[in-house]
Amino acid sequence: MKNIIAFAGSNSRESINKKLATYTVSLVENVNINNLDLNDFELPLFGVDLEKEQGIPENAHNFLNLIKTSDGIILSLAEHNGAYSTVFKNIFDWMSRIDGKLWSNKPMLLMATSPGARGGASVLGIAKNRFPFNGGNIVSEFSLPNFNDNFKDGKLVNDALNSELLEAVKTFQNNL
Repeated sequence: MKNIIAFAGSNSRESINKKLATYTVSLVENVNINNLDLNDFELPLFGVDLEKEQGIPENAHNFLNLIKTSDGIILSLAEHNGAYSTVFKNIFDWMSRIDGKLWSNKPMLLMATSPGARGGASVLGIAKNRFPFNGGNIVSEFSLPNFNDNFKDGKLVNDALNSELLEAVKTFQNNL
């Protein structure tokens, strides 16, 4: 059985991207799922001086190991001011110091959601351009606009968007 990891690029306890990632993994069949929370991988703010003085923190190694030992990744990125959240960028930066190809060519379903109509389009664009340089193998993507209107009681309530997500999940699963 394949092992996948799923996480949100957010450290908010009420993260809408965490809710989307959790719902999405429930749609993937016949896999072992490890739902990760960035709060469990606390890291100091990356800096080259800190790295020289203290080395790379264990939590960066631990998170990277989870990526490397998985068969696939479901990631829903939070968008802060049109870019990655600070917590995601920080763990991304630390891991890239260990292995520049940190995504290890694992099949990835890349997603984002937001309360607005663009559904995290800016952060998705950044990730789609950046991740391939870091071993990213984005096989499927999904953007959920207007989260508060389209997601209720732990699931997508917009049938058209749910169908789109199901297709993205199917593509992801076929690439595992």
